[in-house]
Amino acid sequence: MLGLPLAFAAPAVLAALVGLAALYFLLRVTPPRPRQALFPPLRLLIGLDPKDTEPARTPWPILALRLAIGALIILAMAEPLWNSLAGLAGWGPLLVVIDDGWAAAPAFEKRIDYARQRLQAAARAGRVVAIKPLSQAAEAVAPLDMAEIEGHLRSLAPVPYAPARETALPAIEQFLAREPKTEILWIADGVELGGASGFAARLAALTRSVEVVTDGTGARAVAGVDNEAGALAVRLTRSDRLALAKGQVRALDSQGREVGRAPFDFGDNLLTDARFDLPVEVRNDISRIVIDGDRSAGATWLVDERSRRRRVAIASGASADVAQPLLAPNYYLKRALEPFADVSEWHDSSSDPIVSLLAEKPSVLALADMSVAPGPERDAILQFLDQGGVLLRFAGTRLAAGDDDLTPSELRRGGRLLGGALSWETPKHIAPFEAGSPFFGLAAPEEVTVSRQVLAEPDAALADKVWARLGDGTPLVTAGPRGKGLIVLFHVTADTTWSNLPLSGLFVDMLRRIVAKAGAPAAAAKAKPGERAASLAPWRTLNGFGVLGPPPAQAQPIGDDFSGVGDPLHPPGFYGAQESLSAVNALAQGQVLARADYGPLTVREGALAIAPPIDLRRWLLPAALIGLMIDALISALLAGGAGFRRRSAVAAVACALAIGAFSMPHSSRAAGAAGPHDMDAALSTRLAYVMTGDAAVDETSKEGLAGLTRVLASRTSAELAEPIAVNPARDELAFYPLIYWPIVAGQSQPQPEARTRIAAYMKNGGTVVFDTRDALVSHPGGAPTEEALWLRALLAGVDVPELEPVPRDHVLTKTFYLLDRLVGRTAVGQTWIEALPPADSNDKGRPARAGDGVSPIIIASDDLAAAWASDAEGGPLYPLIPGGPRQRELAFRSGINLVMYTLTGNYKADQVHAKDIIERLTR
Repeated sequence: MLGLPLAFAAPAVLAALVGLAALYFLLRVTPPRPRQALFPPLRLLIGLDPKDTEPARTPWPILALRLAIGALIILAMAEPLWNSLAGLAGWGPLLVVIDDGWAAAPAFEKRIDYARQRLQAAARAGRVVAIKPLSQAAEAVAPLDMAEIEGHLRSLAPVPYAPARETALPAIEQFLAREPKTEILWIADGVELGGASGFAARLAALTRSVEVVTDGTGARAVAGVDNEAGALAVRLTRSDRLALAKGQVRALDSQGREVGRAPFDFGDNLLTDARFDLPVEVRNDISRIVIDGDRSAGATWLVDERSRRRRVAIASGASADVAQPLLAPNYYLKRALEPFADVSEWHDSSSDPIVSLLAEKPSVLALADMSVAPGPERDAILQFLDQGGVLLRFAGTRLAAGDDDLTPSELRRGGRLLGGALSWETPKHIAPFEAGSPFFGLAAPEEVTVSRQVLAEPDAALADKVWARLGDGTPLVTAGPRGKGLIVLFHVTADTTWSNLPLSGLFVDMLRRIVAKAGAPAAAAKAKPGERAASLAPWRTLNGFGVLGPPPAQAQPIGDDFSGVGDPLHPPGFYGAQESLSAVNALAQGQVLARADYGPLTVREGALAIAPPIDLRRWLLPAALIGLMIDALISALLAGGAGFRRRSAVAAVACALAIGAFSMPHSSRAAGAAGPHDMDAALSTRLAYVMTGDAAVDETSKEGLAGLTRVLASRTSAELAEPIAVNPARDELAFYPLIYWPIVAGQSQPQPEARTRIAAYMKNGGTVVFDTRDALVSHPGGAPTEEALWLRALLAGVDVPELEPVPRDHVLTKTFYLLDRLVGRTAVGQTWIEALPPADSNDKGRPARAGDGVSPIIIASDDLAAAWASDAEGGPLYPLIPGGPRQRELAFRSGINLVMYTLTGNYKADQVHAKDIIERLTR
C-alpha cells in the first residue's frame, strides 16, 4: 500500500474513515445556550469579574485526540498487516509455480511459507490466485479462494525425482488463456536438472510478467559410489558454489544403523569425493549413503548388490613353470577384476588349487582353460554352486580337448579357427547385445575381434543360454543355472591367444556385470535374449526427503536390466525380493549437477528468507484504549475537583497505561475460539485424521476414513459425518472421538503446541490411532524402523500409559465383531494398546476384559487407512498384501471395532453381567 509492505485483511472497513469528517463536525458542536430568566438576587453579582470561562467550541487538542481514536479503531478493524509482501507490485491474477523435486526438499518449508504469504497477500488484495506444483503436470490449474490456500499448500510435499518442468506447460497455457493478465511467481530450486533453462525460455515467451525466486544456496547430492580395493569412494556433486562446501557423509546398513562417517570438502569445485576406509565385510553391509544434514532423495544413495565388493578366486590350467606372468590368463583376469572385486590366486603348490580357493569362501570362482575331472575338485565346485556361487570359465586348448560337463551346454571338441593360415574365414566381430542379456546396453567396439572359439553343440535350449554372440550368430558367452548358482562360459581364452577382447574396456564391463550376478544368479540367468527382462516389484521407496517407506500406489515394477534414474512410475528405492534388492537412485552414476540458467527472467536470489507479517492490531487497539482513557481524564479535569487534579491525575494516567499495555490482542484467533469446522464438528460426530504434509498419505487417510464411515453407516447405527483433516497445533481436538495419525518419517516433527494438545486430548478421554505403516520391514526384536523412531520422538515427554499387544480377550476385539486381531493393508503387523490390569481370578468365564476407560493411544503398523480406502461405489483403491476379499472384510471389521470401542468404551465388557443385573431387578 503506497509502496509500503502494508496490507489490510478487511480493506472494506477503511471506507469508515470517510465518517471522520462527520465526526469532526459533531464533536465541534457545543451544548445550546441556556434560556435566560430574571432572578432579583443576581443583582448582588453585578460587577464581579469571573475568573473561569467556558469555551464556545470543543478545544482543538481534544478534537484531534478524539478523531485519532476513531481513526485507530477503524484501522484496527481493517486488520492491518505489516511486512505482508503487499509492497510487491502486481494487480492481476497470481499463479505460483513451485519446484517440488528432490532439490527443493532441504528448504521446502521455507518455500511453502513464502508461497503462503504471497498468495494470502494477493488474495487479500482481491486478486485471483492459483498454485501449480511442477510434479503435478497433468492436473489443471484452478483458482483458489482464501480458505483453500492453506489446505492446498499443506498437501504439497517434495517428490523423490526431478520432474520434467516442460510437461506442466500445457496446464499453465490453459490458465493463461483464461486469465491473460496473470503474473507468474516461480519458486525455483536453482538446479538445471529437469530442464530449467528450457522451461524458463518457454515461460518468457508466454508472458512478460514472470518472477523467479530462489533460496540462493543450490543443492548437494550423491552421484555414485565405487567399492574400491581399500575403501568405498563416494562421489559428491553440488549445483552452485554457494552451496555448503564442507560436510560429512554417513554410511548406514540395512537396519538404518550408522557404520561410518567420512568428511568432504568441495573447496571451490563442484565435484569432490569422500572415502570410507572400512573392511570389505563392513563395506558390503552398507545399504545407504546420505549427506548428513541434507534431507533429500538426491542426498541419499542406495547401495545394492551391484556395488558389493565380491571375492573372486582365480585358477589357471597353465603350469607354473611354463606360464609367463605378464602373458598368463591370470594376469588379464586380475587386472580386469581388481577395480571392483577382491582377487585371490592359488599359490600353494602343496594343496589342490580349487579346493583351497573355495575354502576362502569366494563369491565367484574363475577357471581359465582348466578342465575339471571327477573327484574332490568337482565335488567342491558342485557344493559351491549349490550354495549360490558363480563359476566363471574361459575356453582354451585344455577345455576344448577335455570331456567336462561343468559348462552351460555341451561343447564341440577341438574348437573353431578363424583367420588362420588354414582357415577360409576372417576374424569375427561381436554382435550387438540383445535385450535380456546382462550385457545389454554395453557397446561392442569395432576393433574387438575373435580369431578362435569353442563351439557349443546345437540344441533346442542353446538360444536361451546365449548372453553374447559373434557377428555370424555363434555364441561368445553362454550361461546356465546349476543348483542355486550359475555357470558362465566365455568361448574364448582369458588372454589374447584367441581374441583381443581381454585388452578392451568391454572385457572389464562384462566381468563387472557377471560378478554382480553373484547375489541371485539363478534367477538372473532365466531371462531370455530378446524377451522382456524379469520384473522387480517395488519394495521400499524414497520420499522427497530421502526417507525409505512403503512404495506409493502408482509405483510400477522395473526390469532386472533397468539402469535409469527415478521417475514418477519408478521412484528411487529398492526393488525386488528382500534378499536380492536392486536400487534405483535419483541421480545416475557420475551425474553432475549444474546451476539453473533462467535466461531473460528476473531472478531474486535469497528472497525466501522473509520475516512473518506483523498484525498491527496489537498496537492500534491499545493505543485507541489509551487515547480513550486520556480523553476521559481530560474531561474529568475540565469538570472540576482540585483534589482530583492534584493526586488522582497521576494514578489515573498510570492505570490507563497499564490497562493499555495488557490489552494487546493475539495475532491469531484466541486459544479455544471455535473455527468454522469446529462448529460443524460440535454439531455432528465425525472421525478426524492428522494432516502430515505428504499429499499421497493425506489423500489415503481421507479416502480411508471416508470409506470406513460409509461402511459404519451401512452396518451399524452409527451415522458419522464426513471425516475431516486437523492440525494438532492449531485445531480443537475435543470434538473428535478418534483421530487417525499416519506416521511419515521424512516429515519434520510438529510444533511443541501439537504435542501439548495431543497429550491433553488423550488425557481427557480421546483416542489417537498412530499407524506406523511399517509392518513389512519391522522385525520383533530387531532395530526400530524410521517410522518407529519418529513416533518415539513425537511422544517424548507425553504421558503414555504402559502398552501391550492387543490380547485376544480384549474388549476391542469384541465390540461389534468377534476378531482375533486387527488387520489393514498388511496382515503381519502388531497392534499395541493400553495394558489391561491383571485378570481377576473370579472372572474366569468372562469373555472380554477392559480397563476403566478407553485406551488413549493405539499403535498399529498395518496401514489401516489404505485397506479402508474405497471409491463411492465401494471399489478398493489400493491392493492388499497378501490380499483377497477375506482380508479386506477383516480390515473393515477391524475399523468398525475401533470406532465402536472409542464410542462405547467397556460397554461390551459390562454386558457379561447383564443376566445377573436383570435377575436382581426382577426379585
